[in-house]
Amino acid sequence: MEDPGPSSHPTPSIQPNPTQNHHPTNKYILQSNKTATEIPTIIHHLTQSPPEDQQRTIQKYFTPSAAFTHPFCRVPPYPGSRWLIEKIYQWYKIMSPRIELEVHSVAYDKPTQKLYLQISQIFSIWAIPFHQAPVSLTTVLDLTTDPADNRTPTSGQGKRYYIKRQEDFYQPEEFVKFVMPWGAAWVVFVWQVMATVGCVFGVVVFWPVLWLEGRGVVGDARRDVNGGESGRGERKKKGGWIGL
Repeated sequence: MEDPGPSSHPTPSIQPNPTQNHHPTNKYILQSNKTATEIPTIIHHLTQSPPEDQQRTIQKYFTPSAAFTHPFCRVPPYPGSRWLIEKIYQWYKIMSPRIELEVHSVAYDKPTQKLYLQISQIFSIWAIPFHQAPVSLTTVLDLTTDPADNRTPTSGQGKRYYIKRQEDFYQPEEFVKFVMPWGAAWVVFVWQVMATVGCVFGVVVFWPVLWLEGRGVVGDARRDVNGGESGRGERKKKGGWIGL
């Protein structure tokens, strides 16, 4: 993944590297001066390719000390942590050898060097008859220009980026489908509705707190929407004694 320079802010993508096609691990490089429509190639290599290709993809694009966070597993960043990420992806393929996956959108935040991906997949555990878990998630990839190994961080056109952290975010009704494919979404739905009713009940019972906040006695009601003081005069000197 390469930086086109400070004057543009496109999304990184995967493009063929004609100078490195002699080696399978260098078939693609990430470039930020190309359209985002080619970014999903990496995701498909990670999730739907043969084991050897999957391993090469991880070794090429992840730093050796990369971190990984998922609702069911976590890899902290430390030297050699990429090996554990390989095992997670391999177990992912063992559980569901056939995965249907689609990347719906990609956004690149250049100041923070983060990629945001909206993904949907159908995960089927072969050992459970008729098991299918259609789930949606948001994946956040933290990028770095430091490969932390012997690879060169630059190419002929600019900086090359590597993945230093992957975080997968699921809504509760999505990740429970992995372990409760039948009826799990309804259980979460009922729980969420009950929590909403609890919010209404809490407001009815503790409405005096809102009344006090509206008068600048508690909380941050004395601040305006821009974070400054609202100019309530003496009242703003009395605020915050409950500390909400």
